[in-house]
Amino acid sequence: MDRRRRRFLELAAGAAGLAACSSALRAQAYPSRTVRLILGYAPGAAPDIVARLAAQWLSERLGQQFFVDNRPGAGSNIGTEAVVRARPDGYTLLYGTTANATNATLYENLSFDFIRDIAPVGGVVRLPNLITVGPRVPVKSLAELIAYAKTNPGKLNYGAANGGMVQLSAELFKMMAGVNIIHVPYRGQAQATTDLMSGQMQVSFDVMPTTIGYVRGGALRALAVTTATRNEALPDIPAVAEFVTGYEASAWHGLGAPRGTPAEIIDKLNQTINAALAEPRNKKRLADVGGVAMPMTPAEFGQFIAEETKKWAKVIKFAGAKID
Repeated sequence: MDRRRRRFLELAAGAAGLAACSSALRAQAYPSRTVRLILGYAPGAAPDIVARLAAQWLSERLGQQFFVDNRPGAGSNIGTEAVVRARPDGYTLLYGTTANATNATLYENLSFDFIRDIAPVGGVVRLPNLITVGPRVPVKSLAELIAYAKTNPGKLNYGAANGGMVQLSAELFKMMAGVNIIHVPYRGQAQATTDLMSGQMQVSFDVMPTTIGYVRGGALRALAVTTATRNEALPDIPAVAEFVTGYEASAWHGLGAPRGTPAEIIDKLNQTINAALAEPRNKKRLADVGGVAMPMTPAEFGQFIAEETKKWAKVIKFAGAKID
């Protein structure tokens, strides 16, 4: 080997080593200032509650403030676009939800591609829905509800915002159980819940954090949770999958970053949030509202998002769901 070639290889090896050292130092120094966690929902919404827990966990473990920056609007697309356009330096992150997977089909002219433009960091929580009925509905179990709906097609109804997770959970149930339950559009779930308790609505597929208090108080009757297995917050309530094989529908939350964010920063964030999710006290805080910790590697979370996007695209097309 001639001297010039040997020198070139030595320099190349040195450059590679320097780059690896630089990456390690960058990860070690991160974060050195405040980090924004952008959320596409208003303060007080269900995702906001858990997002603030996640921000607290990251702040405690990484020694810098992580704060929730609420950017509601357009089904969370405004907040997501803000992250897509942010510098990929780890100081602007996305607190994403199931809406990011469903919006890919519900909105035809998005200025971004969620799977392409947001780098997955990791999962945070899964939040099941509860199938509940009002006090006047003459069923005591999910099997009875299915039988009643088949005997009385179109006579039961449920209320939900167009295109939201509540509607999609219901439509997946209708598709897989072979029943006809009518969707009544609502601007918000609060009024739908009020109408359910008064008897104007018959069935609900609302998220557990919103519904669990009414179930525990006896105002609503829970028939099933929409996850594949039972939930420890209501262990006596069966899962839909015990009656409808393969059914699973739950909201999920997770962290994302702008495409191009250094892998070492993503890995550091992933390891930190997974460590927080492993702590019993944090698991309990999530379980109190029916949530289940969802630790994943970045690759696993990316695959999960892709599968969710495909799954809900089929349901949206089946239901003909549209955004107001």
